[in-house]
Amino acid sequence: MPVISTPYAFNEEELYVDLRSIFGHSLFLKCEGFNFAGSIKLKAATEMVESAERAGDLRPDTVLVESSSGNLGVALSMIAASKGYRFLCVTDSRCNLATRLMMEALGSQVHVVADQESNGGFLGARLAYIRNLCASDSRFLWLSQYTNPGNWRAHYRRTAPAIARAFPRLDLLFVGAGTTGTLMGCARYFREWHRPVRIIAVDSVGSVTFGGTPGHRMIPGLGMSVQPPLLDESYVDDVVRVAEADTIRTCHRLAKRGFVFGGSTGTVVSGATDWLTRHDAQDRTAVAIAPDLGERYLDTVYHDNWVQDLYGEDVLAPVPPIGADVAPLPAPSPGPPEPEPQPQPRRRRRGHDA
Repeated sequence: MPVISTPYAFNEEELYVDLRSIFGHSLFLKCEGFNFAGSIKLKAATEMVESAERAGDLRPDTVLVESSSGNLGVALSMIAASKGYRFLCVTDSRCNLATRLMMEALGSQVHVVADQESNGGFLGARLAYIRNLCASDSRFLWLSQYTNPGNWRAHYRRTAPAIARAFPRLDLLFVGAGTTGTLMGCARYFREWHRPVRIIAVDSVGSVTFGGTPGHRMIPGLGMSVQPPLLDESYVDDVVRVAEADTIRTCHRLAKRGFVFGGSTGTVVSGATDWLTRHDAQDRTAVAIAPDLGERYLDTVYHDNWVQDLYGEDVLAPVPPIGADVAPLPAPSPGPPEPEPQPQPRRRRRGHDA
């Protein structure tokens, strides 16, 4: 029975969902949302804060500051509240309302950047705000998840070894690409492992992480409007890009089977099932990482009006279940009509007839 005294001391590492019955592929989904921060970002947040503590960078008047689309902000808010630090999260309009309210409930300050930079999008505007803030006041300490080695080191030390213990014959690992901390930590670990593991990065259409033209993106979590400094593409074997409409479809398909995951998970699962469909991978052991759960996306990914306004009504068209392409059984023939019931003669009751 786990007994803890700090909220960041607990994280469920050994829960996987077998997605074969939903998508028809052998794919195990590692669920990272079962902790008090609600996402995989708890690991990076803990590593970065504790590294700053070991380095002596935190003073009594220090204010932690970080750019986040949501999940890291919640994790840092929780850690700051537990350790007695002040924290400012700089986000933008794509951050879910539930996420902002969660950070504020934990005592953090949230600044929402309203405008985009011409080249860097919302992220560029967030980073510019933080740089100006830190230059104007020495109390602010920027953890910088985009450049901090603690980001990928957390997954090198914890996420990847947990997967290796659960799947000693692992062949394929699908990892969503945001800051690429999870991707790089896992890829570095499995590069040194006793057997080769193919690392497939899953990115959003419109992200420039692996090159390409920047595009409009509304679902937070994965994708970048600038190339992430942590990324080393030599560790990545393949890249799958997923349109946000496919993310929405996958999230709703999972929800129809009782699994409500976040938008990042929908992107990763969509990319993984697409890759598995295009490759002969039936005999391979495949794992995908689910960064969070879906409660914070009820007003976006799971809100019909939000979805239809952005992606059209067809995005929520029903998806046939696995095996629906098999011809249905023929309907039974009607057969001959049943005979009409005939009136029965009345029976005289003994001893009581007039």
